Amino acid sequence: MVEAQRIAAAVLGRVLDGRSLDAELAAAWRRHAGLDMRARATVQDLAYGTLRLLARFEALLDALLEKPLKDARLRSLLLVALYQLEGTRAAPHAIVDHAVRACGTLGVSSAKGLVNAVLRNFLRRRKELDGRVQRLEAARFCYAQWWIDRLRAQYPGRYAQALEAGNRRPPLALRVNRRRADTAGYLEQLARQNIRGEACGASAVILDKALPAERIPGLSDGLVSVQDPAAQLAAPLLDLEDGMRVLDACAAPGGKAAHALELADVELTALDRDGARLERVRANLSRLGLSARVICGDACAPAQWWDGVPYQRILLDIPCSASGIVRRRPDIKWLRRATDVAQFAHVQGEMLEALWQLLSSGGKLLYATCSVFHEENRDQIARFLERHRDAERLALPAVDNDTELPAGQLLPDERHDGFFYALLQKS
Repeated sequence: MVEAQRIAAAVLGRVLDGRSLDAELAAAWRRHAGLDMRARATVQDLAYGTLRLLARFEALLDALLEKPLKDARLRSLLLVALYQLEGTRAAPHAIVDHAVRACGTLGVSSAKGLVNAVLRNFLRRRKELDGRVQRLEAARFCYAQWWIDRLRAQYPGRYAQALEAGNRRPPLALRVNRRRADTAGYLEQLARQNIRGEACGASAVILDKALPAERIPGLSDGLVSVQDPAAQLAAPLLDLEDGMRVLDACAAPGGKAAHALELADVELTALDRDGARLERVRANLSRLGLSARVICGDACAPAQWWDGVPYQRILLDIPCSASGIVRRRPDIKWLRRATDVAQFAHVQGEMLEALWQLLSSGGKLLYATCSVFHEENRDQIARFLERHRDAERLALPAVDNDTELPAGQLLPDERHDGFFYALLQKS
């Protein structure tokens, strides 16, 4: 536990310096190749858990310290320990003891007394400190203040629930490969292995408890794929028919492209500018026994890769702030800045303009983001429609009985990530 605590604190410190959580965890696995799967799971839980409620733990720590800590490594260690005391079942005395011992491995042995005093003081004053922290809005919601303010302005009646949903552990959702099974049959297969789940929409199954990839029945041989139910709406909304020429313009890691191929025999091009991530697209297609044309290219510069033949359907799952999936990527809450949203919106507008030229007359383009901010979603589409008289926004068809899409926007809830969809047709 001492090593897991120390590694998690190191990962947290690097994320707070501006690095990606996924990248830092991958780097940690390379540096500590001897860690077994259980230890890795512990490190990951500590890093994710601390980041989800970071503002709360920072407020608690500031209340416990007489003066600010200059050593960032020590601060990260204390933040992780506070998460353990509040969010795990480990014995409090063991957590405190491990944090004190971790000071030695971090090279700050002189701080052992401080760490011991701070954590034991927290245990004594827990109720009082909770009341103090709850009065701080950023600590209560565990988001940057600009994020809270923006969501409150855009969703005055729903912002609190959306923020709270983003702080929960995400469910593990699977997409059943409709070419090989259906949700009822797959649920029966799970039941035979004493795994509980429930159907969500046409192809989604949500497991009661998360499982490691190697223990998910049918995952390795293409019976199912891991995909959030909100993301599973994209392919059905495209209204695909056999033989159609389809472009998935930002395809990596390939979940939506594969879903489209599971639903219809289409001629699909999977495009992405990141060659390394395209390998995941190829791997996913291979696992599922599907085929597509995979191209490394920039969606904003189609002249470099487009063959000149229009597409009847385009899926534009566009790069965005990812503000709707923070429960899966909690570092985003602290790495994003208020100015980033406008920058994303600018690039999105350029990409939408470029790809609209590739759509055939009568064809449909599905614009999708995993964002909850109007600037990237509702406002982006409104600006596009003002510029293009040949574009019409279509009403979204009902793709299942479990999901409503008022104005195309899904806010995070217990079943879905936050997503936005707009279906555009060229006249």
